[in-house]
Amino acid sequence: MSQTFSKAPSSYVEGVYPIYLSRGIGSHVIDVDNNKYIDYVMALGPISLGYNYPAVNAAIKRQLRNGISFSMPHSLELELSEDIQSIVPGAEMVRFAKTGSDASTATIRAARAITKRDKIAYCGSGGVWHDWFTALTSRNEGVPKFNNKLIKKFSYNDIESLKVLFEEWRGEVAAVYIEPMTTEYPKDNFLHNVKRLAHKNGAVLIFDEVVTGFRLANGGAQELLKIEADMVAFGKGIANGMPLGAITGKAKFMEKFNDVFYSTSYGGETLSLAAAMAVINEFKTKPVIKHCWKVGSRLQNQFNKIAKEIDVNISLEGIPVRSVISCLDEDGNDSLLIKSLFCQEAIQRGILFGRGYIMLCYSHTQQDIENTIRVCETSMKKVKAAIENNSVKKSLRGKVMKPVLTF
Repeated sequence: MSQTFSKAPSSYVEGVYPIYLSRGIGSHVIDVDNNKYIDYVMALGPISLGYNYPAVNAAIKRQLRNGISFSMPHSLELELSEDIQSIVPGAEMVRFAKTGSDASTATIRAARAITKRDKIAYCGSGGVWHDWFTALTSRNEGVPKFNNKLIKKFSYNDIESLKVLFEEWRGEVAAVYIEPMTTEYPKDNFLHNVKRLAHKNGAVLIFDEVVTGFRLANGGAQELLKIEADMVAFGKGIANGMPLGAITGKAKFMEKFNDVFYSTSYGGETLSLAAAMAVINEFKTKPVIKHCWKVGSRLQNQFNKIAKEIDVNISLEGIPVRSVISCLDEDGNDSLLIKSLFCQEAIQRGILFGRGYIMLCYSHTQQDIENTIRVCETSMKKVKAAIENNSVKKSLRGKVMKPVLTF
């Protein structure tokens, strides 16, 4: 049914949402029955500029005439590396991958080789699907049991939780792997303290910028938060939907890739490289990030204002370019049932929200945002009435959204 758990019918309101999409243009997607929706899932994040974005399509077509994969390195590998170095802080060297998960796993392998240690301190929202991380999740079948002995979580904005982990694993931690920002800003110099603690204990600091890269700023979270990691994993928005990941970092760490076995036949596949070069050019010459923050702020502010006026416990939490719809029950607990009803009402009015993060792209227009705000107001009123009538479950015409995994 789906190649990706988060795109499967069970991740939406099955029975109400479309199952298959057929095409996309700008900020919209069209299903196989020709229904059109303003999309806030953005293919789970990779669409940073918009569907069928002309400059990216043109770059892919130009390269397609010259070939896709080659028997030796292609000049685009060097050119894109230089483009990435021009906008990503601390990118002294660059390697390519096909996914953000592959890039993340490569950084872990390099860190283990550098430190001669095996254990990992992890902090993030998930999204890395290889054994070293999957051992922590509910979908860990097929993963050797020893993997969950090699990784422990610590909490964001809680430096003490990382200190405890280093005490328990004194001299054993290869890497501190952290998503530098999810839906809240670092507090009390948190990231800088993480960096100091990692280096004090001989561990490599790795940033997971698979989502935050090409979202928060041109140079990602490192630029926005003014801190550089030892190595960084990128994916998703780097190539506007083409399959590409990247690893950047300081030369003294990145040089280890000359020794560890990180090698893939499609690492230099040129259509994705050409797409990424076009993406970076758009980011450098147009106000992509500024636009996304602007429209995201408008959506978030109006969404929360309307929810307060209606007096319904629904809110848009997080930051304007990476937020999430929160729906609470009468006890103040997250309710997938209420969220499913809200999303059902939205999709029936042409707005595609997912269970996870709301993503924006450069093609989202002010009119898209105003249309979305109107639909959200109607949807909130429907939810409010259902709650008051004790008919939330009865009002849901499909199945409740299901999480992909739990920790």
